[in-house]
Amino acid sequence: MSEQHTPLPDDFRTWLAERGEDAYALAWLTEGSELTTWTEAEAPRVGETGIAHAGADLTRIELQEITHSRQEALRRWLHLDDGVRQLAIITADPGSLREHTPGELAAQLMHDPSNDEARLTDLLASWLYRRNAAAPQGLELGWIAAAAAWTCHMRALASYPPPSVLTQALERAGEQDQATADLVESTGLRTVDLLDRLERVHRPRTELIEDWHAVESLSADVPALKEMANWLLDQISLRDAPAQQLWAVLQPDITDYLRDRRSDSALGIAVPALDAPRAAHLAQAREAVRAYTAAAYAGREQEARQLQDAFPIPARPLATSGPAAAWRRNSATAQDAVEDLTAQRAATTAEDSTDFFADPELLHAKTSYLAAREGQLHLLHDALGRLAFPAPASRDLPEALAPVAAAQTQRRVIEAFGTLERAAQALDGQIHYQLQQPVPARRRATTGAETDLLTRTRAVLEHTAAAGVSLDEKHIRGRVQAAMARPAVPDAPDPAALIAHAEAHAQTLATGSTTPGMNW
Repeated sequence: MSEQHTPLPDDFRTWLAERGEDAYALAWLTEGSELTTWTEAEAPRVGETGIAHAGADLTRIELQEITHSRQEALRRWLHLDDGVRQLAIITADPGSLREHTPGELAAQLMHDPSNDEARLTDLLASWLYRRNAAAPQGLELGWIAAAAAWTCHMRALASYPPPSVLTQALERAGEQDQATADLVESTGLRTVDLLDRLERVHRPRTELIEDWHAVESLSADVPALKEMANWLLDQISLRDAPAQQLWAVLQPDITDYLRDRRSDSALGIAVPALDAPRAAHLAQAREAVRAYTAAAYAGREQEARQLQDAFPIPARPLATSGPAAAWRRNSATAQDAVEDLTAQRAATTAEDSTDFFADPELLHAKTSYLAAREGQLHLLHDALGRLAFPAPASRDLPEALAPVAAAQTQRRVIEAFGTLERAAQALDGQIHYQLQQPVPARRRATTGAETDLLTRTRAVLEHTAAAGVSLDEKHIRGRVQAAMARPAVPDAPDPAALIAHAEAHAQTLATGSTTPGMNW
């Protein structure tokens, strides 16, 4: 029995626990922003969506239905799974969620004396056949994808399909031959070996690259492997200096959110959600770094170089500029960002930093990131300081240079944020985040002043953008048309004057110089 098309309640954990001890929620998972998974060393558990982990974004849940038995939950999962989206099976206690794999439920049912084993075998065989039929056609492609999907979802039951399940699936496909059965078994064993390797720590980049190629080739047809493919790509980029420099440039400053998360989540206090503009910038940065890493390690060197050249790496500043210093004196978040960067550098070179010393590539990439990030933070703080605390115009500055000096602020903002629009989005997002209630205890004394500073800076930015030179399509077209309307060359001089000038010049050359030693 199931309750279908149930809207997601506000307090999903409590609501699901109230459905009863035998309540299982089947929920689709939408794409998330992955705010905290970027540097996690532990590989994701294949077959699970991770939605039950502490701090998971429950807004990703699209509730399909509620079932009220283990048998019904597994039957509905096997029927609904489409091989494209991720479908989670979730139960709840009053204070926590738990995710179950279909293999876990199937294994429990197999040991249940009251279970109809023949019916369960038929359901599993039908699901395996559909995964083969939905994958790219052909003996190898279809059954390889189906076998990998089995290992991901049903590993708790068996590493590869048992003979009773595989025989029925092959009968449905009309491919009853030993070669196909051997292919499914060998694929399952290889996939298990791959998943076991991913659990090891301190793995060299060469192994990560090899595993990424293997997982990436299957992830299009096995969505459960997509998160693993992204995790491997992230681990490779953490050991690649150019990738980390690119991340340092594109990464938005979310120091306020990260500090709130570290301080309040440890105490069990709800942390305000990261604002949408900076979350979008973070996702864009991660997508760009993954695109670079994939290109660099898939043999597309030119594409990787283009991404590098598109975002120059700022030089590490030798001294803090006046505007940057002014911003850091007045912004608590800016002070925290500088302190966090210093702490990261100290942790990298600490004597007990075994992770970095065990992996020289990781250490080199981290130091490259820190140097680039220090330069990028200086650009950000310098631009914001110029907006919030503009220097008075010098009395000795020529009047013609006044617009040039004023334009430097706009240039610095574009250099730091990419565009004036992205700068406005970042400020709007940070203001929204600061105003969320309740305010975390650690910044109750600074939130008011921080919000006022950000609001004032945002107003100056809007004025600067309005006073700047417009470079939209309409403006450019008008400038081009005006240039095209002007004469191509100035008016020609009188031909008679040109003839007279030429005759006089020829006569001068014919007479020569009268000064000794100056005959030309």
